Amino acid sequence: ARDLGGPYVFRMNLNQQSNGPTWDTHKALMQTTSPIVDCGVHYVDVMCQITDSDPIRVSGMGLRLSNEIAPKMYNYGQLQVWVADGSIGWYEAGWGPMMSTTAVFVKDVISPTGAVSIIDQQQTSDDVGGHTKVGSILVHRSSGDRLIEMTNEPSHQELCDTEQAFMINAIAQDLDLTRHLHDAVQSLGVCLAADESIRSGRPVELGVTQ
Repeated sequence: ARDLGGPYVFRMNLNQQSNGPTWDTHKALMQTTSPIVDCGVHYVDVMCQITDSDPIRVSGMGLRLSNEIAPKMYNYGQLQVWVADGSIGWYEAGWGPMMSTTAVFVKDVISPTGAVSIIDQQQTSDDVGGHTKVGSILVHRSSGDRLIEMTNEPSHQELCDTEQAFMINAIAQDLDLTRHLHDAVQSLGVCLAADESIRSGRPVELGVTQ
């Protein structure tokens, strides 16, 4: 995506049609946080990594689609974010047995010169392991398309093991994680602001971080 050059349009979602034990897990999570915050931090982080620019404004909308969750909680949400470099993006997330399985896994980055998309036709909305796998990447330019097959991807547990090993090494080697911390706090801040926007009905202006 960076090779294409910005500004970018980000189109991203992860909707999960959850039932049984998975729906029970989602309901437990929604006692304290919404899908747009729980999942959105990862996708806003990707947007910020690609643009390497600060988000400046966010708006959100959400809806409670089940009486099995708290009255002030919502199990479907969408955020829209504006970035200082001119890029814009949206992310949506929904949990529950009522969610559609159409377009559950949209991952598009569009620029003036083309687009980059994750195309995993095997993705299912309730497949937690599949949420961390790419499958194939389609790079589209006016000169033609190129398909990149992502082989030997780690499983969900292998990815967790790799992250744990990195953290242990960071502690042992006293690595500088300042940028990692900045990115994590920034993406969380955007999603919390989106949650505020959903509850207030107004966009939220974001302070530019240094």
